[in-house]
Amino acid sequence: MKLDLSRVAAAARQAQAAASEPFCAYLYDLAALRRHAAALARSLPVNCELFYAIKANSDLPILQTLAPLMAGFEVASGGELAWVRAHFPSIPVIFGGPGKTDQELREALAQDVERLHVESLGELERLAWIARERGRTVSVLLRINLPLHDLPETTLTMGGRPTPFGIDADQVPQCLAWLKQHPEIHLKGFHFHLLSHQLDARAHLKLLESYFRQVRDWQERHALTIEELNVGGGIGINYREPDRQFDWPAFTGGLAALVRHWRMEFCRIRFEPGRYVSAACGYYLMEVLDIKENLGRTFVIGRGGTHHFRTPYAQGHSHPFQVLPVERWPYPFPRPQVARRAVSVVGQLCTPKDVLAVDVPVEQVRVGDLLLFPYAGAYAWHISHHDFLRHPHPLHLYLPTEASCHAANQ
Repeated sequence: MKLDLSRVAAAARQAQAAASEPFCAYLYDLAALRRHAAALARSLPVNCELFYAIKANSDLPILQTLAPLMAGFEVASGGELAWVRAHFPSIPVIFGGPGKTDQELREALAQDVERLHVESLGELERLAWIARERGRTVSVLLRINLPLHDLPETTLTMGGRPTPFGIDADQVPQCLAWLKQHPEIHLKGFHFHLLSHQLDARAHLKLLESYFRQVRDWQERHALTIEELNVGGGIGINYREPDRQFDWPAFTGGLAALVRHWRMEFCRIRFEPGRYVSAACGYYLMEVLDIKENLGRTFVIGRGGTHHFRTPYAQGHSHPFQVLPVERWPYPFPRPQVARRAVSVVGQLCTPKDVLAVDVPVEQVRVGDLLLFPYAGAYAWHISHHDFLRHPHPLHLYLPTEASCHAANQ
């Protein structure tokens, strides 16, 4: 997804000029999100569908932009399900995630989710009990943890080794035997999601080939009719090297070849990415409050911090940013600034962990300038500890197709 920084910068400066306090905001380019999501969905093979995992960013304008372009939404809690159904009563919904309560399972039935991803035999038994209680049948996928010895290395792994996620592959025969005795549960297929933050298209294709191979084996060994395979999300954003992103065209081309090779055309294959869909549409903006030297290092202190934008700390990287010069300076004394120097960008929190970027060379930065952090549209605001120290929340600005913003306070 190509970033339109000039459009975003103009909107940011306009919003800052109208602010009465030091400026801090999230800005989302909805037109860019629409183009990106449409291109992703359009490029998949004909039997593949794209669902959006709303845990990445569940802001209503984001979901409203994506709803016409996605096959549906993936939720992982009763709260997410309620949020989606309140605004999208009929959109197809997948409900996954470990530790579902009885009430969440009941709500899934009441809200007519299209598919439940079951995480354990115990959850399967509880679901059957609830379905019988309500006189219902339920279509499910079994989420399986495959023990892959050649699992690609990424920074976040949910399977291929002991984890809380999914059913041990050795328990599949037991689950299939149990399902034969419980007609209230209809097995549609399997769900695999072993890792996230994958940046290598070839490695991701190799992982999907492992999924396809395993499904074909279970089909033949257990005489199964499999209608659906959910291969999760897992595609990452390269925050460290923004110019080297996941090669989506190579991936979709290779995927089409894999589908043909493993004769998977009969099967509906579903993807449920979050980060790769929405990350590039979002930007975090903070106004520079202070610049200081401390024991040989230069620190730029911005309005906000990791309580708004936890992505750098959560991912363990120095987040890329740009300086947007702002010429307004209301004070009678000289404006603090540094030029041609490495700076570390920190926030307002009373902790040395409130760091967004470390020792990054800048041509110039001044108090009052704006710092713009791209790739902030997923797992950013939504995973942050918003109320630590009770600082104000950032503005949330949504840049639509027209070159103007509308705001929502969170």
